Amino acid sequence: MTENGDETPFAGRTGIPDLRLATDVPEPVPVGVTPSDGSEVDLPRDRNQAILEAAKQVGAVLKRAGHPFALAGSVAVYAHGGSGNLQHDVDFCVRPEEAERVAATLREAGLTVYAPPEDWLLKARCFGQDVDIIFELAHRPVSAEMLERAEELPVESVRMPVLAPTDLLWSLMAAFSEHHCDFGAVLPIARTLREKVDWDRVRRDCGDEPMPAAFFYLLERLNVIPRPEG
Repeated sequence: MTENGDETPFAGRTGIPDLRLATDVPEPVPVGVTPSDGSEVDLPRDRNQAILEAAKQVGAVLKRAGHPFALAGSVAVYAHGGSGNLQHDVDFCVRPEEAERVAATLREAGLTVYAPPEDWLLKARCFGQDVDIIFELAHRPVSAEMLERAEELPVESVRMPVLAPTDLLWSLMAAFSEHHCDFGAVLPIARTLREKVDWDRVRRDCGDEPMPAAFFYLLERLNVIPRPEG
């Protein structure tokens, strides 16, 4: 669909498939779920469990297809030992050049994949939950090196690559801006993962951006991390 509203093929960045916009997408039957009466889908009653089930289903599909990927976001924090109070969606990281193949795999598995207005991810739906297929984190393309650093961890009964704690914290902090600066959401994650994070590398990768710098100051004042020497 173009800016004028006619349904022409999506012509986004190189390697992104021909996808429908979110406004054109019907609610699909999630992977691995059978409608109970031919018209409605039985979903997990608990929202957190629905998010976990969606992560497990999509992760299993990507594993079987052999796609390089890593779980990110709140479910990645959960896999690393964080809170089970999950956020509103499931996040997976893939390389930009893999996006078209990943989209095709998910469509073959029964999911509807579509292009939102943002040009750094694709979206799908599973168990009534949003699944974000991200190929840019904090305005940087997801790299093969980042995916190689991922750790294979269980998400309940399914093992899958999970973004390394250092990359996970960097992605959250580097995304801070004047328009998106929710320190309250990231602070408990930093507390939980602080011993697993290479904070020197996060500082270096965030550079001198003011919002990450302010968050580092908060972490130091709260004794979550030590102040840098010198």
